Amino acid sequence: MKLEFDLASVTVTEFGVGRDDGDGQAFVAVPVDAGVQAALHEMVQATWDAMQNDEDGPARYEPSEKHGSTEYCYVPLADEMASAVRDLHEATNLDIDAAALADPTNVFCYFVRLTDKKNRRLTAVRRASQFKGVLKSKNRLVHMLDDTLKIIDDTVFKLDNDFDLLIDGKNVHILRPSGFEFVGKLQRAILNAVPENIKAIRKDLFFVDFTGIEAYAAEHTRAARYLASIRTQGATTNIDQALLKKACEQTGVEISESNGKLVITDGHEMGFLQLLDRRRYELELVRGQPERFKAASRTRLND
Repeated sequence: MKLEFDLASVTVTEFGVGRDDGDGQAFVAVPVDAGVQAALHEMVQATWDAMQNDEDGPARYEPSEKHGSTEYCYVPLADEMASAVRDLHEATNLDIDAAALADPTNVFCYFVRLTDKKNRRLTAVRRASQFKGVLKSKNRLVHMLDDTLKIIDDTVFKLDNDFDLLIDGKNVHILRPSGFEFVGKLQRAILNAVPENIKAIRKDLFFVDFTGIEAYAAEHTRAARYLASIRTQGATTNIDQALLKKACEQTGVEISESNGKLVITDGHEMGFLQLLDRRRYELELVRGQPERFKAASRTRLND
């Protein structure tokens, strides 16, 4: 996958932070000098290099997958899951606040927005873990000045070696899925998307009563993640009602029928969603001894 940006022709560099200020999250720009800008450029390049060195990537990010700590994934910029970082990437005017780092505890991320000669933008974001202010009273930081070690009197901030994600005009390129989920407020976004995901899935599975599923998923993040994954993959297209009933029986998902619709028994909502997400299956390798399994992760095999 290509990056829709020329890292060798950066014309504008804009640094900023994301803050939790009690009234919600806000992104503001912070002025930095040429030395910091150069360090940020190196971080962006290191991030892209790490993505290119991932032999298995990129794979589309799936909310129901258990992704690795570093794993090159992507999400189309237009996807609902990218809404929070898309707003940052596309914002035309960020407020400038030179005092934004006065209280480092409120900083949840930092970012750089670059512009190239073709006027294309690239945004890089990192969760603020190491970046938090290092207070001299706790760490007793020193530096060499006039051949003498002296205590650093100011608060110091530490940049990381790379970013969690890069955003260009088409995609969110993800190096650390957990960073994307945190900065993108994905858990809340996925829970909020439950009604729309149910609505989309119900069009294909009109013979299923989703009332119980919707109520369950609204309060259980893992179930909401399954719904998002099922909708994203189009996993419900052309599902046969009789075969779905058979699969439920084989894998221990209890259902009943009412008014011509399949009703999932209370307590079996997760099992039903796992079945739709192709994570619940049965094997019979020993005659007469069928075994049921739940897949933590799955990759479709080529025919």
